[in-house]
Amino acid sequence: MFEEELAFAEELADRAAGIALELFRGTFEVRAKPDQSPVTEADLAIEEMVRRAIRERYPRDAVLGEEGGLQEGGDRRWIVDPIDGTRNFADGIQIWATLIALAVDGAPVVGVVSAPALGERYAARTGAGATLNGLPIHVSRADRLSRAFVVHGQMADWLDGPHAEQVQALVREARRDRGFGDFWGHTLVARGAADVMIEAELNTWDFAALQVVVGEAGGRMTQFDGAPLEHGRSVLTTNGRLHDELVARLSAREAGPTAEPMRLA
Repeated sequence: MFEEELAFAEELADRAAGIALELFRGTFEVRAKPDQSPVTEADLAIEEMVRRAIRERYPRDAVLGEEGGLQEGGDRRWIVDPIDGTRNFADGIQIWATLIALAVDGAPVVGVVSAPALGERYAARTGAGATLNGLPIHVSRADRLSRAFVVHGQMADWLDGPHAEQVQALVREARRDRGFGDFWGHTLVARGAADVMIEAELNTWDFAALQVVVGEAGGRMTQFDGAPLEHGRSVLTTNGRLHDELVARLSAREAGPTAEPMRLA
């Protein structure tokens, strides 16, 4: 199921890679959005291309993109982050990717994570496993934190705030830790190179494709308190074996009201 949609998502990823790499290796404009986050020519050109292609192939489907928001449709929704890691892209760092997902009735069922500057393409569809450059990937078998490689986003998220004490304790106890932000920390868990990835908050377009890849590789993604992923909330990605232990250690400090089941905003 969803073979056709996965093949289509990979076609889009190929086209996005061509656009992004040409700009990444040359010169491009970077400007600030109203929230002061950066946006580049690549972000805008890729999302425009993806939206146009979806309208042509699946005109009844909805589209949610980071730059253009929600275009309403039926019970199928394509979700795109044209450049995840825009700051890296703007700074000339290769850790950025195009994320493309398809959700049906709110549940992501297809995910493609294309990182052409790294030479990495992750792909998955529900029930068919996950791959890296066409080869199957699986999460690690680490079964205790002292054996785990913990990856996290920017350090400022963990210096203070409601989760600082717990996250710092996890990092101290772990076998190893590194800061690999954006999509890459989650894909490292999916392929078994790391065991845990923690993020203070992610939006729907940041996690939808990753959710399929990680899940099909045998891992788990939830909020820190174990609730389903939700737009703008925390994300805990693990190899599955470590998940319940880390939820227990983090959940008491999860901020905000009790989350309802995930809604793809």
